[in-house]
Amino acid sequence: MPKDAAVEEFSARLRALKARGGRSYEALGRRLNVSASTLHRYCSGATVPERFTVIDRMARLCGADEDEHRNLEELWTRADRSRRPIPQEREPEPEPEPDPQSEPEVQESEHAPEPEPEVQECERAPEPQPEEQESERAPELAALDTLTTAPAPRAARSRSRSWRGALVAGAGAAVVALALVLVLVRPGLPTGPEATAPPTPTTPPSTPAESAPPPFTWTADSQVWQDGCGHVYLVDRGPRGFGPPPPPGDAATWAGAKAAVHGGETRVRISLQGRSPSSAVVLQALHVRVVGRAQPLPWTAYRMDNGCGGAVTPRHFAVDLDRPRPLARPVDGYDASGAEGRTIPAVSFPYAVTSADPEELLVTARTAGCDCRWYLELVWSSEGRTGTVRIGDGGGKPFRTSGIEGRPVHEYDPVGRRWITGADSGQSG
Repeated sequence: MPKDAAVEEFSARLRALKARGGRSYEALGRRLNVSASTLHRYCSGATVPERFTVIDRMARLCGADEDEHRNLEELWTRADRSRRPIPQEREPEPEPEPDPQSEPEVQESEHAPEPEPEVQECERAPEPQPEEQESERAPELAALDTLTTAPAPRAARSRSRSWRGALVAGAGAAVVALALVLVLVRPGLPTGPEATAPPTPTTPPSTPAESAPPPFTWTADSQVWQDGCGHVYLVDRGPRGFGPPPPPGDAATWAGAKAAVHGGETRVRISLQGRSPSSAVVLQALHVRVVGRAQPLPWTAYRMDNGCGGAVTPRHFAVDLDRPRPLARPVDGYDASGAEGRTIPAVSFPYAVTSADPEELLVTARTAGCDCRWYLELVWSSEGRTGTVRIGDGGGKPFRTSGIEGRPVHEYDPVGRRWITGADSGQSG
């Protein structure tokens, strides 16, 4: 494939992915942690990214399936190969033929008064290698240099000593291979007395990732009412003498004092923000883990309708707790803050957050026939680290949602200052 054709086919596929995702260059660049101009150069074919990492994240953000993902990687490989100059192979220099007239001189040199023993070649100190080769060695091989005292064979040596150089190089390779097995299988293994020199570690032992905090902060609020006005709680107490519903801002305090449980639905708002403005944290997936199931609570249901206002529902996920393995499924959000409401298209994982670009997720979990206890588990990665954060209802407790199907739901009558059902007010249901 010609060079320009490979790059154009790759950039055309990027433009199609971007159009499918529906984001601008600025918005998509923020998610990928690259500038809008850089992303535009990729999509226009002006340049090809050095690595596939950015394109991999872009494909996932724009909803590419596995086949599209593999095809995109093949296109990038061809475009990247066409972008690089083809190295021209140097023809090997012909090996000089031995001069027949020089044979007698070699024979005479063997009878010279002070011949140079060939074994002295193996006793020479190793010649210093270029700094470029030393910088490319892995840290584990730095300590192995003391084990190989003979230099690698050079082309300039005479053929009479080539078998000795090959023997020394083969022995050195065997030592390196054995040491690598020990390093990979038993890292940090102390050297025995037979070792010629103890290894010098170049880096201290790494601390387990679990001991370090994640590179982002998060908060979770489970007392979120639908559109800021409607929610149902189950309370183990009848309506007689039961006080009025709280304002939405006092919902957490009220629910804690009443030992209330979410009825039929729990809405959790998760706010996430990176710790660094430059190092992005990629949020890979959101999983649901149900840790307890029981029959729905036979408690009284109270609806907290208290006047609705505008609301914005970004990054909305729906969870069906009645399924054997619940999933967090992205659904469309809605912005009712303006004169005319608008739909916010659903966007699936992954997302990226920094300290300057936070993210907010809203999870709505529903059940009809279960008293369910459940957690959310957020999978993340950043700069070679990966981890999973468990999100619960504070204090390590799981969220709790119980079904309310088939029972009357009480609403508060502000005129009569009492809780009534639809039958009491003359309404159905």
